[in-house]
Order: sequence, then structure tokens, then C-alpha cells
Amino acid sequence: MSERNALERRIRAWLVLFVICLALSGITAFPLVTELHWANALISNDWLRRVGEGLDRADAEYPFLLYGTDWLAFAHLVIAVFFYGVLRDPVRNIWIVEAAMVACVGIIPLAVICAPIRGIPFWWSVIDMSFGVFGILPLLVLRRLIKRLEALRGDCGSGYLEKAAATMP
Repeated sequence: MSERNALERRIRAWLVLFVICLALSGITAFPLVTELHWANALISNDWLRRVGEGLDRADAEYPFLLYGTDWLAFAHLVIAVFFYGVLRDPVRNIWIVEAAMVACVGIIPLAVICAPIRGIPFWWSVIDMSFGVFGILPLLVLRRLIKRLEALRGDCGSGYLEKAAATMP
């Protein structure tokens, strides 16, 4: 197997791992009430109990509030679809990986700023921030592999503007 084929296989493997994790993190936002019932049955934790009670009340009295978590789940699934572009042409669509890296970094200030405003315990915001940290790790690997593939293919600097300029009279 050539080095290029090996790189492409590794890129696909990391990409599939990331997309599966992204989709799973989204899908788990749909059955939130049920998941909190399970969590509270397994773990005795005041915060989880409070969240479960809040979700139960919202579900009973204000079910439209949970529609926000449905949109959160949907957004994860939509973002996962964008990675199909990376699968088709990793070098040309590296921007998707880089945009996702920016989003992962953005999780940190969001959690630091918004969690205290919403009364979220610090340790829970650390869990939220871990999604950004653990999310960016496969993306860093993906970006590095794509850059190696780009160098191997000789595509360095072959962006749309450069190609367009080269074809102009």
C-alpha cells in the first residue's frame, strides 16, 4: 500500500471516529428526560437530582423548553454532515476541520462565561469544557494527516483563488 493510500485510510478512520462521537453527543440530547431518570437511578448526586427535577417539571409544564435540546441534537447531526466534504476531498475541505477546531476552542469561554450565569456548578462546566478538549484532539490529528496528504499530493497553495488566477489571461 502506498503512503498516500495509508494516509487516506488513517484520515477516514479518524474522521469516522469524530463523526460518530459528534452524532452520538447530539443524539443523546433527544431523550434527555429519560437519560436523567437513568442517571439518577444509578448515581446519587444532588446536582443530577436537581437537573432531573427541573427537566421533569419543564417536560410536564413547559415541554416547549425541551425543544431547545431537540435543536441542539439536530445541530450536532447537521455539523456531522459537513464532514462528508472532508471525506470526499480532505485537502480541499480542510477548512471544515479547522472550523470545528475553532468551535471546540469556543466551548471553553462559553462554559466559563455562561455556566456561572445559569447557576451551573464549576465541576459541571469542567465536564462541558472537556467536550472541547476531547473534541479537538482527533481534529488536530486529522489536520496534521491532511497537511501531510496535501504535501504528498503536491497540492500546497492550490486553493480556489490561486487556480482561478492561473487560468486568467
